[in-house]
Amino acid sequence: MQRSRRSRETARVTIKAVAAQAGVSAMTVSNVFNNTGKFSRETRERVLAAIASLGYVPNSAARRLVGATPARIGLLYAGVDSMFIDGVLAAAAVATAERGLQLMARKADGPEHALATARALQASGADALLVLPPFELALSGSPEFLALGLATAAIATAAPLPDMFTVRIDNRAASRAVVELLIAKGRRRIGVIAGPADHSDSLDRLAGCRDALAAHGLTLPDERVIEGRFTFESGLAAAERLLALPAPPDAIVAANDDMAAAALWCAHRRGLSLPRDLAVAGFDDTLLATRVWPPLTTVRQPIDRMTGRALDLLLDALRRPPGEVAPMDVLEAHHLVERASA
Repeated sequence: MQRSRRSRETARVTIKAVAAQAGVSAMTVSNVFNNTGKFSRETRERVLAAIASLGYVPNSAARRLVGATPARIGLLYAGVDSMFIDGVLAAAAVATAERGLQLMARKADGPEHALATARALQASGADALLVLPPFELALSGSPEFLALGLATAAIATAAPLPDMFTVRIDNRAASRAVVELLIAKGRRRIGVIAGPADHSDSLDRLAGCRDALAAHGLTLPDERVIEGRFTFESGLAAAERLLALPAPPDAIVAANDDMAAAALWCAHRRGLSLPRDLAVAGFDDTLLATRVWPPLTTVRQPIDRMTGRALDLLLDALRRPPGEVAPMDVLEAHHLVERASA
């Protein structure tokens, strides 16, 4: 109750109130907040102190009405080495340029830093946010995040969220299709390199694997499920553990292409013949999928289309009064791409 009241009080703070407390003009406050124009260090410190004291949050719609264009989109992503993230960054750069937007990308080291990073993006001038897992779950439902008043879209998450746009695929169905394909090709001891447990998409992909195996009366013992971090290095460690089992898997399903490529690398090092001795499948259909041998069977997640759709939803929200556009969930089609690794 007290937190909710404080959020409402913060939302009522105006730029004029900040200017009055700092003893400067409203234009100077705007310049400091957006890091534009000229002002002294002492003025900047005074304005920032007033902003912090009053809890001022800029009204993005009001800023655009007075000519602060183009709109700025903040992109919040995890600081890991991943071809999927590289693909999203590239797609976002192209899509924002096509729409006359400015992209402000910033990485955070973990979900616990999501709110602070979102605040930093807003302080740098972001009008809206585009977020990747696991940050959508860290922000959704947070009163502190809601108080920022930022239109937000999450891509590649697993399920709809009540307070942000979501653009995604059916991760569970996609993963189920991969395992069904492997079973149809005679594989029975399937191992899984899962994604991090704090990612909703990871959980759905693992659930899809279990669904397919259960439908055929097959089991997935705990020792054949190793959690990775969506990185090549974590995939190496996981694949080594799986292939060192007394009865190693005859197929490995990885939650992304980076970890699947690592499984191929481990299999080659052990002298296995692929895919005769071991089939491998990934997820995302990044550039890496066709740069390894054998090329990866994987799920194509349409990142370009998902990113563009998320930006269009944010733009529509920014053009309307705050709160007028309700969050919506967009489910894009995925495609199973069969290549030589399976």
